[in-house]
Amino acid sequence: MRILIANDDGYLAPGLAALVRACEGLGDIDVVAPEQNASGTSNALTLNRPLSVFEASGEHLKGFRVVNGTPSDCVHVALTGLLPHRPDLVLSGINNGANMGDDTLYSGTVAAAMEGFLFGIPAIAFSQVHKGWGEIDAAAAAARSIIDRVLAAGKPAGPWLLNVNMPNVADVARLPLRITRLGRRHASQPVIRQTNPRGETIYWIGPAGDARDAGEGTDFHATSNGMISVTPLQVDLTDHASQADWSALT
Repeated sequence: MRILIANDDGYLAPGLAALVRACEGLGDIDVVAPEQNASGTSNALTLNRPLSVFEASGEHLKGFRVVNGTPSDCVHVALTGLLPHRPDLVLSGINNGANMGDDTLYSGTVAAAMEGFLFGIPAIAFSQVHKGWGEIDAAAAAARSIIDRVLAAGKPAGPWLLNVNMPNVADVARLPLRITRLGRRHASQPVIRQTNPRGETIYWIGPAGDARDAGEGTDFHATSNGMISVTPLQVDLTDHASQADWSALT
């Protein structure tokens, strides 16, 4: 089995290293990750400059390849010329913080997995609910358990994309899995306005809003009630239910 692993927190992120260690023994592993933290870059591809790839230095990073671009760049470059073979599975993470509800539209972690899915390869994105890498080794063990269960259960026909969010607890591997849908957040909080040393006004994007739709069946509900959320995702953004309502335009 051939596995491609990427992330959005950068090639030095503890979550990436933990996921790679957890996947040892599953097959041949290729790691292609961003040079810098690229959180919130969604599915962006770098089209206005060439990309560089280099081998990471350090014994614990042996074999890691680094791209000076986005998470989607990493997977795209890997699949369209960097790797001499096509992977059987694309993994992304483990992210430093949740990717639930509306977060999935912005997430570089989900985007890296989605890039594999767009190329017809099954993919899984892994995230911890809280930032700080708390219990990251336990999360990696849980991720490996989920991968093993997915492979043993028999995959659905065609490529598939799973978004997994795990509570930061030591016994996370023992928590029940719940198949969920995406919840919704309230609008983000206001931008943070500051003044730089030159007296110019600068703006920081504000924190994400609180959960708005966090009812039973959502990813928010599952993780807040001590479960691992597994959400099957698709790329089709068509509002099928409203197509008839727009027919008067034609």
